[in-house]
Amino acid sequence: MQILGETIIGQRSLRGQAGDVFALAAATGEQLTPAFGASTTDDVNAACELAEASFDRYRQLSDEQRAAFLDAIAQGLLDLGDTLIDRVHLESGLPKPRLEGERVRTANQLKLFASVLREGRWHGATLDTALPERQPLPRADLRQRRIGVGPVAVFGASNFPLAFSVAGGDTASALAAGCPVIVKAHPAHLGTSELVGRVIQKAARDTGMPEGVFSMLIDKDISVGQALVSHPLIQAVGFTGSRRGGLALVAAAQARPVPIPVYAEMSSINPVFLLPAALSARADTIAKGFADSLVLGAGQFCTNPGILLALESDALERFVSAAAEALSDKTPTTMLTPNIHGAYCNGLNNLHKAAGVTLIAEGREAQSSFQARAAFFRTDSATFLGNRALEDENFGPSALLIVCKDTADLHNVAAKFDGQLTVTLHYDDDDKAIAQALLPTLERKAGRILFNDWPTGVEVSYSMVHGGPFPATSDSRSTSVGATAIDRFLRPVCYQNVPDALLPPALQQANPLNTWRLTDGQLAKK
Repeated sequence: MQILGETIIGQRSLRGQAGDVFALAAATGEQLTPAFGASTTDDVNAACELAEASFDRYRQLSDEQRAAFLDAIAQGLLDLGDTLIDRVHLESGLPKPRLEGERVRTANQLKLFASVLREGRWHGATLDTALPERQPLPRADLRQRRIGVGPVAVFGASNFPLAFSVAGGDTASALAAGCPVIVKAHPAHLGTSELVGRVIQKAARDTGMPEGVFSMLIDKDISVGQALVSHPLIQAVGFTGSRRGGLALVAAAQARPVPIPVYAEMSSINPVFLLPAALSARADTIAKGFADSLVLGAGQFCTNPGILLALESDALERFVSAAAEALSDKTPTTMLTPNIHGAYCNGLNNLHKAAGVTLIAEGREAQSSFQARAAFFRTDSATFLGNRALEDENFGPSALLIVCKDTADLHNVAAKFDGQLTVTLHYDDDDKAIAQALLPTLERKAGRILFNDWPTGVEVSYSMVHGGPFPATSDSRSTSVGATAIDRFLRPVCYQNVPDALLPPALQQANPLNTWRLTDGQLAKK
């Protein structure tokens, strides 16, 4: 499949007329060919109008038809073979084995939502049968199901150019919900985006989807993204990226005459609590796991362990020594873009200069441009609480250890954290009292709580939550990973005394979909 530098609007491909945009080679910063034509506001409007025109047809297709569409996208991604992996590697600098794994994950996300559709519970079918003899007032026949909210705008992420991008979790869950999707391609991986976009375009054609079910736009600056979020036909937004970018989209969505939800996954430092009994039992093992997690993907995971907390102890010092030794042997790897590398270096510089913060260890020196050298810093709780900038995410392989005097001090720091995607506790049985006291606070701080593990790794499953209180996300009630990610793009509709022949299949008396329904408070297939 050839990369042409084109915008995709439904089944049309065209060159945008708003100027040339180039992807860059992550390792060198060199421009890659071909040049991409940036989309215009006319392109935005055409994509939105086509999506709106297709919405009712698409959402009323059978679950099996939409599931087949998702399966076709998944297979198309796999069929691209090395053509896709080579381009992603060039644009992102990520190792090819990691990208092979990410492609499988992306395909599995699509297949998961295909299975969600086939299983049918996503409808949320609920029936309250009529009670005409009820006193003092009868009850009407009431039935509820969920429908898609309408066209959804999705913004591709830089750090997961497949799994959180054009065919990633936001797109997969919105398409599953019956919502047409318009993707704004990330400028860091334009070639990757076009390859994946053409897979979706072909899958839509091959499975007979309405033409406007998918479009992909290219932005030269922020104008296309702002126009997309502000367009009156867009009904929701999915975003993964920086806090600054996410908040800009939230502001644009709220400034509309009719505001819409923005599901923005933004920044997180993912605190890790090293509890005393666990450190005493296995300080060296925990230190090695920390070093491996910190440098994974050049630290460019939204779940990177950026903050560690522990009580003063000899075991902690053993951990520090072991972590320093493990990190000192870590080889730097290329970051996603020159800009991300520059921001990481600025963050390191700020930590080096911060009063009360000392350097514990660094990884090996970078051997080429745009490589990230790991760094591990240390401070005390009073310094941390007195300098809120120390809680800022430094996107890359750096972490800060906060040493606390006692458990009260540990609780105080935990209570002051902003919202997070994850919190982790390294725990042994003798830590039960400390962990039990911490958990109520940590439940309020994060969307996922881990024990004796590391947060860099998000399983695509039914129970996964990849979200959390602000500023980790703009809406703590949702997740961007896992089966319940579909909930973001659905809304409930109640049908009162509607004739059976006019009801949607999920609510008809005969239950033609043979799906689980809540009928008069009882879950059953009836």
